[in-house]
Amino acid sequence: MAALKALQLPLSDESVRALSVGDSVRLSGVMLTGRDAVHKWMIETFIRKKRAPQGDDLETYAAIRPLLDGGAIYHCGPVVAGVAEQNYRFVAAGPTTSIREEPYQGEVMGFFNVKAVIGKGGMGKKTLAACRTVSGVYLHAVGGAASLIAQSVRRVLAVHKLDLGVPEAMWVIEVSDFPAVVTMDAHGNSLHAEVAAHSGNVLATLTTD
Repeated sequence: MAALKALQLPLSDESVRALSVGDSVRLSGVMLTGRDAVHKWMIETFIRKKRAPQGDDLETYAAIRPLLDGGAIYHCGPVVAGVAEQNYRFVAAGPTTSIREEPYQGEVMGFFNVKAVIGKGGMGKKTLAACRTVSGVYLHAVGGAASLIAQSVRRVLAVHKLDLGVPEAMWVIEVSDFPAVVTMDAHGNSLHAEVAAHSGNVLATLTTD
């Protein structure tokens, strides 16, 4: 069995291009969580500029911009203890199905120079194209292992957009040896597309017999 590749956030173009579909990795450093509401907010406020910044938007943007440059977005709606006391601790941190972010992800990667997107289930052609353009990867986290993954979260450094709710907020976390597998790489390869194509071929064979 191949050894896990240790990656330190933020990621360089060279370290990302050295990865291939099927590589097992362990991430350390600072990453951000972000699901539907956060992606929609980034797209509408700062990328497509459909709405003017309001409230703490500009302050949040200034805080997250340097963290996303070479950084990672984790599709995750965590279970967090200590919210009322602001003594935050991740109890569960399993991945969310990523395809919901397909309409936004490629633009977010390009605008913020995001190098790694983490989730489950894979993503589509737009995100795969962005992986080639920005030298990025999609990392598949283990579904059903929310408590185990939470153990890799060493500290919660900050939280933004908590008004969206705990699962939809943008949590800034420091992780150590966060486990994942490369399933879309910077060279245009997608394990998800390969599996879908193979399954389609098998299905075609079954229906013609």
